[in-house]
Amino acid sequence: MLSRLADVLVPTVGRLTVTADADAVLAPGSIIVANHTSLADPAIVLAALHRLDVHPVVMAAAGLWRIPLLGSALSREGHIPVHRNDPRAARALDHAAAALREGRLILIYAEGGIPTRKDASEAPPAPFRTGLSRLAQHTGAPVIPVGQAGARRVTSGNPAKQLAGLATAPLRRPNLHVHVGAPLRLTGEPAASTKQAHGAVTEAWRTAAGRLGEAGALVA
Repeated sequence: MLSRLADVLVPTVGRLTVTADADAVLAPGSIIVANHTSLADPAIVLAALHRLDVHPVVMAAAGLWRIPLLGSALSREGHIPVHRNDPRAARALDHAAAALREGRLILIYAEGGIPTRKDASEAPPAPFRTGLSRLAQHTGAPVIPVGQAGARRVTSGNPAKQLAGLATAPLRRPNLHVHVGAPLRLTGEPAASTKQAHGAVTEAWRTAAGRLGEAGALVA
């Protein structure tokens, strides 16, 4: 439901285009990792993946489960709450591993949060946390890097600016782009494999941002 809903709603707030590397494969039991820049980008990534006939299980902030209707929908569809800075955080990786064993694809945001920048410009992904590496090495699942750009043009900044951006986006309809990279296997120590994944997502982001003419992608 979430993927279908995203694919309906995203075109109302922006012009979404999607590309992929020639050897990109979204195989069952894979981990999709995307850069996180805005409250809008999960919907944008889900809409892009829906166009590729992929409907992943999303690992998302546990606070979303407290929102009426949305929380019950997330639980019903098997999405995974992440309790940050909480002893329950480890359970999220256990649930993700179980979903991967069932052949589901997992969507994870390894940065662990949205940047606090006030402007709407693009910037490379922040450093990753090690949960992605631990999940990939524990399960042996391939990791698919995804880069998105343009979500901050929909909504970014302080709460007032975010609401204003979301309200005006249907009139502005900014350009949005998602690029899917080739899968990789994370090897070595967690720090090294985390850096490997971060580099792959940065390359995917650079491709997406370059499609939008973002100057930051050229110097990243």
